Amino acid sequence: MASTSTPLTLPVLPLDDEVVLPGMVVPLDLNDNDVRAAVEAAQAAARSSGSVGGSKPKVLLVPRIDGTYANTGVLGTVEQVGRLADGDPGALIRGRSRVRIGAGTTGPGAALWVEGLAVEETVPEPLPGSVTELVTEYKALATNWLKKRGAWQVVDRVQQIDDVSALADNSGYSPFLSTPQKVELLETADPVARLKLATEQLREHLAEQDVAESIAKDVQEGVDKQQREFLLRRQLDAVRKELRELNGESEGEESDDYRTRVEAADLPEKVREAALKEVEKLERSSDQSPEGSWIRTWLDTVLELPWNERTDDSASAYDIQGARRVLDAEHSGLEDVKERITEYLAVRKRRSERGLGVVGGRRGGAVLALVGPPGVGKTSLGESVAHAMGRKFVRVALGGVRDEAEIRGHRRTYVGALPGRIVRAIKEAGSMNPVVLLDEIDKVGSDFRGDPAAALLEVLDPAQNHTFRDHYLEVELDLSDVVFLATANVLEAIPEALLDRMELVRLDGYTEDEKVVIARDHLLPRQLERAGLDKDEVTLGESALRKLAGEYTREAGVRNLERSVARLLRKVAAQHELGERELPFTVEDTDLRTLIGRPHHVPEAAQDPAERRTAVPGVATGLAVTGAGGDVLYVEASLADPETGAAGLTLTGQLGDVMKESAQIALSFLRSHGAELELPVADLKDRGVHIHFPAGAVPKDGPSAGVTMTTALASLLSGRQVRTDVAMTGEVSLTGRVLPIGGVKQKLLAAHRAGITTVVIPKRNEADLDDVPAEVLEKLDVHPVTDVRQVLELALAPASADLEVPVAA
Repeated sequence: MASTSTPLTLPVLPLDDEVVLPGMVVPLDLNDNDVRAAVEAAQAAARSSGSVGGSKPKVLLVPRIDGTYANTGVLGTVEQVGRLADGDPGALIRGRSRVRIGAGTTGPGAALWVEGLAVEETVPEPLPGSVTELVTEYKALATNWLKKRGAWQVVDRVQQIDDVSALADNSGYSPFLSTPQKVELLETADPVARLKLATEQLREHLAEQDVAESIAKDVQEGVDKQQREFLLRRQLDAVRKELRELNGESEGEESDDYRTRVEAADLPEKVREAALKEVEKLERSSDQSPEGSWIRTWLDTVLELPWNERTDDSASAYDIQGARRVLDAEHSGLEDVKERITEYLAVRKRRSERGLGVVGGRRGGAVLALVGPPGVGKTSLGESVAHAMGRKFVRVALGGVRDEAEIRGHRRTYVGALPGRIVRAIKEAGSMNPVVLLDEIDKVGSDFRGDPAAALLEVLDPAQNHTFRDHYLEVELDLSDVVFLATANVLEAIPEALLDRMELVRLDGYTEDEKVVIARDHLLPRQLERAGLDKDEVTLGESALRKLAGEYTREAGVRNLERSVARLLRKVAAQHELGERELPFTVEDTDLRTLIGRPHHVPEAAQDPAERRTAVPGVATGLAVTGAGGDVLYVEASLADPETGAAGLTLTGQLGDVMKESAQIALSFLRSHGAELELPVADLKDRGVHIHFPAGAVPKDGPSAGVTMTTALASLLSGRQVRTDVAMTGEVSLTGRVLPIGGVKQKLLAAHRAGITTVVIPKRNEADLDDVPAEVLEKLDVHPVTDVRQVLELALAPASADLEVPVAA
């Protein structure tokens, strides 16, 4: 408890932004006019009062904040007047008790005198338990704070204070208290309330100090880690330097100075500017920053790209005749693509001679699409083109690629980001003008990760690819000097926009003569080496090669032919090791059955007449184009018994909508023109017609089987067989016109492989015969027709009296 009594008249000693609490002893500088006036006035008052010995001059210590005096001051006694530590005059004043300030009055000296009432403080005896706990808590907090500051002597002094008021006022020494906080302590007269306030202030300060210490500790640990890493890196650099000097290596071979490497590299101007910007970012970033590793990887990729490296298209590359000899030596046939490459080299040579190497920022690259069945040499042709042109060759496999980033690259912010396959191909080639083979471009897919075929539009567009921008590099890359060769099996699977950017070159397969030459000049030497045989130990005669190509394999390419040759050589090698055959050995066609078994594809013309498919009426031979090239297609027709079979048309063999419509058209034509063709069309009204295409597991579609179905139905109705040596193709109309179709070259090659000698094609496809090899045309009797009646005259055998119309059971 506290009360006021005992009026006092004292000189005021103002304290600017300072507070002195009772029990505190403070030195004051007498150079301050206010301080000196108050001390002198107090001394004069003490002398005038005639006090002897014990009475000391008294002043009133009042805080003055922003020119405003506090309501409560402290009675202070001047303990000593003398010199301070710095030699200036000073006075030592001890705070005694609180005084409520009243009105101003007069007194001796220049000081301000006021009247005040001393505040008497009372504490209940004995102390309540809550107050005792408060005292204990304050001492514990104060001791904790003092120990952190290392003030051990002060700790003992605080522990010895038992008075509640004195203990609370002792917090006036705390340097962390602000002036308003000290004023609040001064004006709180109740000792218990004052101690609570001091305890709360000390507790808050300790909490703030703990947080500050924790932050400082974390910062210090980070700084220590950085310093430690810095020192270790410096030591590592020093060790590397010593190792380089020990091994006689120059300073720059292992240098990480990217700025020096960028400035020394032969980069395009825009690429150099982008690289220097990244170097500046790297220099500003810390070693711990993940961005630093991204920038280093990007700079390494940029510096490794052959920005200005190009294969020297010198006289060897412009030797057009020499390049053609290289193509002829490495590939037989394929005249179309050889002519296109020869044209490209000739034009490039002339442009170079006239200084037209670069026009509008674009160079003279090429984009070719090689489309053909498997095994015809599309992939290996790319290597031959690079060899003929004297350029580097890179193969990019696109089969099954579904991520757009595989073409354009990933953004650099992704973990594990890489440039696209095109940039990696240029990097692998080490040249800006390689031959890049985009293999299996028709097998590219698309899903939620984007459409790689759409990303290829810019790559394969000669008008855009001189400024190709990869997502990872984000700088322009000139692809206009690259020769792109794209391979595909199915033309329809290539997006139309992508196909429009490429020059189409078809590879329609090899003739039997070409296969024999390829097997003799290319396949046999390669398989002899793989079988561990010398070329003089095993020889394959031309008759054996021709039989292998004609009867053991039936394909547009030569892969199965090569497998047959390999199997044959393995068999000979095994027999020699077992002691069953002596070398050297010449394989003739009569030895094939003994070595590798019976033929798998015997031509219809070589079979017994009774065993041929066309031995009965209602079966005709057609020609079709598949993903594996041209093929022979048989059409079978039958009539159901009028008593057991339902009327109508039945189609089987996994037929598409277009082929089903062709069957309807063929049936309608025969119904409407049966009398003209002398066919018993009355049977078609009451009896069901069944048309079947064997190989029922293979889907089939297209209009080119129209004449074949018409011929099969006419053969069925007339009872006349279809000639075994005749195959046909063409779309039929309701009026009997034979309309043009596609794939004439592939179909004639397939007919030649199957032993067909007579082929019927639409008249309007006669111009396509120019693409068919001359040796094939010499062995085929090709009849261009305009009307289905001409087809029937050519295809149907003469009528026989003993033939009857077959009836399905």
